[in-house]
Amino acid sequence: QVQLVESGGGTVRPGGSLKLSCTASMFTARLDTMQWYRQAPGKERELVATISPDGKRTTYADFTKGRFTISRDNNLDRIDLQMDNLDTEDTAVYSCYALETDFWGQGTQVTVAS
Repeated sequence: QVQLVESGGGTVRPGGSLKLSCTASMFTARLDTMQWYRQAPGKERELVATISPDGKRTTYADFTKGRFTISRDNNLDRIDLQMDNLDTEDTAVYSCYALETDFWGQGTQVTVAS
């Protein structure tokens, strides 16, 4: 069964860090441009970061302000999102997306609260 499985979500205090991972199963994610999206309650889903298939090109939403880093390990078919200096406004469900395959993961909850 084709899957993208996210992990690493949780609850953290403002200023804290989390590292999300997205692991592909039963398909070769290394051929895809991979993206992280997030959706906060009552808000539209928004693009967080993008990484090219070879990992050499990355782009970020302005709101990440240098706090987030997307990376990938194609040997493991895994895409990571390191998130530092988190703010309450970063609270959302974070999902990974394989662009060319058009496939979504199920999402992982990130809650930033004091």
